[in-house]
Amino acid sequence: MDNSVVRIACALIIAFLVIDAFYFADVVFEPVAFALFAIIIVWPLQKALETRMPRGLALIVTVLVTLAVVVKLASMVAWGGGQVAQWVSQNFTRVQSLYVAGTNWLEEYDIFIVSTVAEHFNASSLLRVFQEIATRLNSLVAFSLLVFLFMAMGLLEAEEFKANLQSLGDQTHSARLIAAGAKIGQKFRQYMLVRTLASVLTGLVVWVFSLVVGLELAAAWGVIAYALNYIPLIGTLVSTILPTLFAFVQTGSWELPTLVLTTLAIVQFLIGSYFEPLFTAKTLAISPFVVMFAVFFWGFIWGLPGTFIGVPILIAFLTVCEQYPSLQWIAVLLSGQAPPDKTHNA
Repeated sequence: MDNSVVRIACALIIAFLVIDAFYFADVVFEPVAFALFAIIIVWPLQKALETRMPRGLALIVTVLVTLAVVVKLASMVAWGGGQVAQWVSQNFTRVQSLYVAGTNWLEEYDIFIVSTVAEHFNASSLLRVFQEIATRLNSLVAFSLLVFLFMAMGLLEAEEFKANLQSLGDQTHSARLIAAGAKIGQKFRQYMLVRTLASVLTGLVVWVFSLVVGLELAAAWGVIAYALNYIPLIGTLVSTILPTLFAFVQTGSWELPTLVLTTLAIVQFLIGSYFEPLFTAKTLAISPFVVMFAVFFWGFIWGLPGTFIGVPILIAFLTVCEQYPSLQWIAVLLSGQAPPDKTHNA
């Protein structure tokens, strides 16, 4: 048998086993992935603090600052979601009547909603949804504590790991990994900076637009749009659909929901297709198709957290490929950019 065929078969088997391990051992790999991402993001802060205070104290301050940022973001999401949930509970009769009217309208066009759904669409079902959300929030707290524990230990051992890597016999291999790590850190920080700027801009636009058109809970929609924008594609979709549905419940007509859907879709498109590429330039050159695949693939593997961490994993993978001549074709193929015109350059 041809050796190339054997190598390809072995590579596919290894890839399948690795993906299988990520899926079934998500309790282990998922917090580690988030901890590594956090370590790379906050490493410059850690190094800057070490020049002004002892290493242990710098580690504590870095972890506390990171924890404060995460808690603040989570509290904003909880506040926005709580505002919407409170409004829905106070206007549940209107929600249920519009649901029934919408179901009857769909049935006129031979689009039938399962009867059991309509029968169980009541206050108790809504309460169960909130209870499920509370359960998931509790598990998220435990997950976050584990991530911070891994992050603290990783920051404590980062310098030693780099020294051990440099002491390996194959200096070329070590140099490539160190260069890849530095470049991954640069790309991760730029990625988060751009996403933060885009999230702030999206939140402000949604807030102002909601005020102008008279959509209730304008501040809550701005906060939700800001927070969900950190999740590529899926967050954008949810932060567009939710205000649209809310506008329909608030007014009971199609004029305002249509305006909300159209405007928010245009805003998300302009920010995602113009603003973010303008600031990321060619540093994070990745095919949009590959980004979408990464979001849905890691979402399938790890659920909602996977939709957030999927793009950073893709960035790290492609950056490592760039450092090895035998793997550079993968980075070029998935860049989504046309190669330079050598004839024109000549």
